[in-house]
Amino acid sequence: MRKTATAQSDGTIPTQPGPLEATDSAQRPADVDEQSGPHGEIVSAEGDMGGASIPSASDADAVILGAGPTVRPGERATVRLRDAGPDDPPRYAPEWLELREGADASARAHDLLDPLRIRLANLPARSGGLVIHDIGCGTGSMGRWLAPHLDGPQHWVLHDRDPYLLHFAAVASPRSSADGSRVTVETRRGDVGRLTPDALKGASLVTASALLDVLTVEEIGTLAAACAGAGCPALLTLSVAGRVELTPSDPLDDEIAEAFNAHQRRSGLLGPDAITVAAEAFSEHGATVQVQPSPWKLGPGESALTAQWLRGWVGAAVEQRPELRERADRYLTERLAACQAGELRVVVHHSDLLALCRPTGGAS
Repeated sequence: MRKTATAQSDGTIPTQPGPLEATDSAQRPADVDEQSGPHGEIVSAEGDMGGASIPSASDADAVILGAGPTVRPGERATVRLRDAGPDDPPRYAPEWLELREGADASARAHDLLDPLRIRLANLPARSGGLVIHDIGCGTGSMGRWLAPHLDGPQHWVLHDRDPYLLHFAAVASPRSSADGSRVTVETRRGDVGRLTPDALKGASLVTASALLDVLTVEEIGTLAAACAGAGCPALLTLSVAGRVELTPSDPLDDEIAEAFNAHQRRSGLLGPDAITVAAEAFSEHGATVQVQPSPWKLGPGESALTAQWLRGWVGAAVEQRPELRERADRYLTERLAACQAGELRVVVHHSDLLALCRPTGGAS
């Protein structure tokens, strides 16, 4: 039985979206019931929102270093689901995703929107408008950014492994497109490694944000094959490029950056190599690929994000190279002080990729 939720209307991430501290899987948000919903409602394909827990400050394995806030007393970091296996990675905390959303929106490459709009305008007309699949949607920031840039009615299918984040994405989803047409949303719990052309049947577009660099070669190949098989374009944004610029500079900057990049490549993940691998994978399937820079530019107005990013960036470097710890501790203390004083500026380089796969339905 699917569960249908009635979405909020303000488009913001709620501070209490559901069972943050639930101890029983029966505890669910009050706005979730047991009825099946039509296409236009927000539907969770696996609607159990219970069973989320917050790791303790001593649970070092629950920290995604370099990807989000580190665990400190009084702070929430990553979320580990009760049904997760011992080898499953922890999930991103909505607090971190919300903190970075403004910088993400400012960084994404607007130059890729025009060729995307042209492709979408050439699709065969359908009564329901565009169908957009957002892979690894997190709290749904990609939809909140992109839906208002595209005309016409849209139906977003939000994919994520984490039902907790899917709930955030549903209740904070956009309501209208660039021309005021209706935007509807459904959620599906799933893994990019099991994505198939059948799962994308009828898709107008596939999107993802900050996803490619935490995938393997095989997973990117699966994503490219699924998009090519469905004949739909893909807009994949904010993949780390492996380059960071800090002003003022410090002699340890490059050493920390190299250790962080090595950490990102652990366990077969691609890290800063992902954008090149993805471009090659889509090209091998006959897609036309464009890549544009999409850097975070962090100054005094983004000090909270900069501070959290610094903790994760340096923490990952030290995990990769423990011999850096003493120097890195001093470095981090000095960098955080400069950040608090409004004296630090950081550019974190990313890349956005647009892959225009060959249409399969007669569109040009």
